[in-house]
Amino acid sequence: MQPHRRKSLRILMSILAVVAVCAAAGGWVVYQHTYDLREERVTIPGASQPLQGVLALPEHGEGPFGLVVFVHGDGPKDATGETFYRPIWESFAAAGYASLSWDKAGINGAPGNWLDQSMTDRSAETLAAIEWARTRTQIDPDRIGLWGASQAGWVLPKVAAQDSRLRFVIAVSPAVNWLQQGRYHTLAELRERGATRAEVDDALARRENTLALLERAATFPEAEAAGVTGLTADRWRFIQKNYTADATADLAQVRIPVLLILAEHDLNVDIADTERTYRAQLARPGQLQVQSYSDARHSLVRKSIEDSAVKSYLTALAAPRSLFAEGFLADQRRFVEDRRADE
Repeated sequence: MQPHRRKSLRILMSILAVVAVCAAAGGWVVYQHTYDLREERVTIPGASQPLQGVLALPEHGEGPFGLVVFVHGDGPKDATGETFYRPIWESFAAAGYASLSWDKAGINGAPGNWLDQSMTDRSAETLAAIEWARTRTQIDPDRIGLWGASQAGWVLPKVAAQDSRLRFVIAVSPAVNWLQQGRYHTLAELRERGATRAEVDDALARRENTLALLERAATFPEAEAAGVTGLTADRWRFIQKNYTADATADLAQVRIPVLLILAEHDLNVDIADTERTYRAQLARPGQLQVQSYSDARHSLVRKSIEDSAVKSYLTALAAPRSLFAEGFLADQRRFVEDRRADE
């Protein structure tokens, strides 16, 4: 074979090798984002407006299945939590449970604006979604529980206190008191980045200024004029509706089993305060289970992953089930399986 032909052959083989690697990588990504679920888009008659949702059923069987109703944390979340929920849905499906979630108001074309909602509004829409779910033939109306993260900590206890047919609650990184949580978050972030004493004092002074404005129901232009920055008018009104939220009284009315999930590197929520309050208010024998994860941030993503933008992106792309702290998915699955054993 002539030298130029051998060179051309080597180039061709190299190209084919690269194509094969890319195809294999693409196939792996598709495989990793394929879940043992049947997802169905649904419209739920909400408390004030229809909700656009996803009902994720186990891949096989006709049911009726138990159901886990998902309650979002803060932010403009779609029904899948930007796909973050799917590994959790899959873990529940393996235990024989469906999952139900919906786009927040104003997201994915849903009517309304989620920043117009109070925690009472969010509780009302959750109760409406549960009542709708009980009419579905695929769902066992007496095997429904709640799952919620972060800001859902002010919604889950309200709903559980009002619906006596619910079977369980899974609370992931929930706060108890809005103002205490905000102060903790401010100080934890400052500590994480090594802020000076002067920076801490300045941040606390700005918090006190903001609180004073909230207490006198200042308008957004008044808040801006008084030095409040980093907020929109909608966000200011959202805070005004919710800054007095406290879950303690509602928790005291909860009578069903609760799994409290905490992350030891949580910068958003004071996990010691949350656990202390949950233990005090959920004091019935065997009512409360607590799982704490040592290598986890607020989202229950592994700290070692979340602290690196590159690792976060690559893991989310190539191995999304591996984002979470070790045991997080399996522990929730076991918890709902145990609820079936209680029946």
